[in-house]
Amino acid sequence: MANIVWHAKLRISLDLTKDDLGHEGYEGLWDTVYTMDRMYAARGVPVAERDLQCGGVCRDAGVEAPMYLRLRANGRREAVHERREDEERHIVPVSDEHKAYQERILRVAAEEGFHGDSEVRTSVGRSWIQTDTLVEGADGLRIGWEVQLSSAGTQGPRSVRARAAKAEKNGITPAWHTDRADYARRHDTHWTRSDSLPAYVIAKTGDLRVVSGFRVLDFWHCDVRAVYSCPDGVRRCRRFHATPKPRDVLFDDLVRRTAAGTIVPVQFRVGGTTHRFWVTDTDRDRLEDLRSDDTQLPPVSEPDAPARASRNRPTCKPSYSAPNAPAPVPVLPAIRVLAQQAPSAAETVPVQTGAGAQPGVHATLHRSGLPDELVALQQAADDAHLQLQRLDDRGERDRQRRVWFEAAGAVQAAVTRYAGAKGLNRYEVEKRLRQVVRHPETQPGPPP
Repeated sequence: MANIVWHAKLRISLDLTKDDLGHEGYEGLWDTVYTMDRMYAARGVPVAERDLQCGGVCRDAGVEAPMYLRLRANGRREAVHERREDEERHIVPVSDEHKAYQERILRVAAEEGFHGDSEVRTSVGRSWIQTDTLVEGADGLRIGWEVQLSSAGTQGPRSVRARAAKAEKNGITPAWHTDRADYARRHDTHWTRSDSLPAYVIAKTGDLRVVSGFRVLDFWHCDVRAVYSCPDGVRRCRRFHATPKPRDVLFDDLVRRTAAGTIVPVQFRVGGTTHRFWVTDTDRDRLEDLRSDDTQLPPVSEPDAPARASRNRPTCKPSYSAPNAPAPVPVLPAIRVLAQQAPSAAETVPVQTGAGAQPGVHATLHRSGLPDELVALQQAADDAHLQLQRLDDRGERDRQRRVWFEAAGAVQAAVTRYAGAKGLNRYEVEKRLRQVVRHPETQPGPPP
């Protein structure tokens, strides 16, 4: 099919994307040309003798490609090539990177025991849909991978939502993958993104990291101790909410687990925007429980199997770092180590507890495994915030807000120094500290 048709007898080009076919001076041009083409067809006139030829790629290539007109039930105008070889001339060659992704998806699926194939056509009534790579997963799951890379054009693929909806309607779960950030920010389907890589790197068996499109859900109670703002825009509604947090995942794991049904697509509405991303089936089930009853948090299911260390060389694109930039703090599950330390043990940790304190203070560990000074600082910050909530006078609230900001700043600085000195993940230390202070009833008691 093509949008530009050359009328050999009238010696004009007809643009089917325009109501007037690109000729304002000829009223009713489409009706005239289409009626004449239908008359030729009714009388058995061969397509090659109907004066209509491809005016786009074929004409540019110096080829006379006969065409006929077609009018869809929805009013869409189409010009169809008579010969298949002329139609194939319009197909954009698949890039090497695109082929590498297809081959990798099929290889990973086969290793996991799933069948897959590329460029699959699925009949849909009198029409059909074509999928880049279709994986037949567990329990009848069908995952349709569509790869759209930087070579797809600056405007991105058209009718993504329509194609994804058509696939879903016919039992195919759409999974769109890209290497472009602007594609990944769209909300028309469930996009995932990796770095832009050459074909030979994509084809490797090393770890290819997905940096966008997968989330973990954080479930929390909306009270004065909550870390997040209320999504309903109120002060504190005292209901329960879920907040999605970005999390990287390996591309091979994504292929395996989507086929197995342990990573699933969800829709998450924030304000007037519906976000589409992938989560574990456990988070999906908890989210459905929360939506059905937000008066209590859904129970935590059994965690997934712990991640294993990979001996494969990473294939992710290295990011540039400034020569004098400090080395990033390694992300380690070290907070578990803190919780398992003996409650009575004491350590020397460089924690600064106030404006006049000096680094290198001897800090006694709390029963949670965190220094007492950190716990005290967090308690002071929470008390200052609670006091702020109780005030009505504007002047008093401004003064108390400054007190709270200073106390919160002291906590942040102390956590940063402590995590850096111990080589821990700062976010995990801060999260653990808030749990210890704000939910002491969930913490283990002292040893007998």
